[in-house]
Amino acid sequence: MGNIDPLASQINSDIYLGFDFGNKKIGVAVGQITTAIASPLKTIRSIKQQPDWTLISQLIHEWCPVGLVVGISRQADGSDNPITPRMLKFCRQLEGRFNLPVYQIDEAFSTFEAKQMLFDDLHVNAKKLWDVQDQLAAQLILRSWLNIKNKD
Repeated sequence: MGNIDPLASQINSDIYLGFDFGNKKIGVAVGQITTAIASPLKTIRSIKQQPDWTLISQLIHEWCPVGLVVGISRQADGSDNPITPRMLKFCRQLEGRFNLPVYQIDEAFSTFEAKQMLFDDLHVNAKKLWDVQDQLAAQLILRSWLNIKNKD
């Protein structure tokens, strides 16, 4: 019998992908419960305002997550934003297509926070900001969820 790292299965069993859903693009991040660390991964451009399911499928196949986390935007009073129904549809589609649990978390201001951090703190130019802000928002969404999970 070969040497098998006893931690390898544990490390691979707690990977999650986080999504910052938008009409034009979707930010994706990857993280682990064990470390509570999330990292920006990719920005997926939508095709005619539809998610690029081929690219999402490739990421899920590559990372083999045990669950998916999607930020859901709502008004301050808890009512839906104009995009909330599309976000919820995206969650249902993820769950149906990939047979993985999909967790929702309030994404209040994640994209705004990502823009502020990139523009104000890191002085990223507007074009680069447009390219990476959704990845960073997905990272913030996933990190928030991981922190909540670690407190449970």
